[in-house]
Amino acid sequence: MKFTGKNVLVTGASKGIGAEIAKNLASYGLKVWINYRSKIEEAEAVKEEIEKAGGTAAIIKADVSIEEEFINAIKTIVDSDGEISYLVNNAGITKDKLALRMSVEDFTDVINANLVSTFIGCRESLKTMSKKRFGAVVNISSIVGEMGNPGQTNYSASKGGVNTMTKSFAKEGASRNIRFNSVTPGFIKTDMTDLLKDEVKAEYEKNIPLSRFGNPSEIADAVAFLLSDHSSYITGEILKVNGGLYV
Repeated sequence: MKFTGKNVLVTGASKGIGAEIAKNLASYGLKVWINYRSKIEEAEAVKEEIEKAGGTAAIIKADVSIEEEFINAIKTIVDSDGEISYLVNNAGITKDKLALRMSVEDFTDVINANLVSTFIGCRESLKTMSKKRFGAVVNISSIVGEMGNPGQTNYSASKGGVNTMTKSFAKEGASRNIRFNSVTPGFIKTDMTDLLKDEVKAEYEKNIPLSRFGNPSEIADAVAFLLSDHSSYITGEILKVNGGLYV
């Protein structure tokens, strides 16, 4: 794939889907900024893997749900590279609980980590990218933000908000040649889904038309496409990567 920009920030990139996205984008020649919040050793492992494969990466620490930290992280990147070309808002948390037992704190913690952080990233990248009138942002949402899920009222609200917010940013960024899209993964093979019992996985797979969980690399490929020049006429879209589970 072809990329006009030269660098990308991936939030929550020290493990899981975020790490796979970082490695994938580095393989196309982009300098990847690996954001982490607490475990530097995980971020360093991703950086080392990228560099061993011939790519370029840097590590940046920030809790992106805190406005000042996210703003400073973007400023650090721009001071270093002269620009930020692409952003992937991937960082997020879950605090699953049935709504009847969910506290306001459980709800707002997830909203802040997933939705507010994405808002900050979109807003600040729009400001910075506007100077060169070029850029692209991909927000990692979830199938749950489209269909809801028991025990995930907070998560569903946060990801549903990401989807509609992406469309609003797309409309604001279009005149500046800045694109905003989101990806909604379905059930993906990660550390979280690995904890599910085999019989639970089998039950989920019965409802997936492609009869399997997705791979993190399949999310990473979708993100790369939406950032690349090959999607230069696509903005405000929600790309479903769910094996047909929700169509």
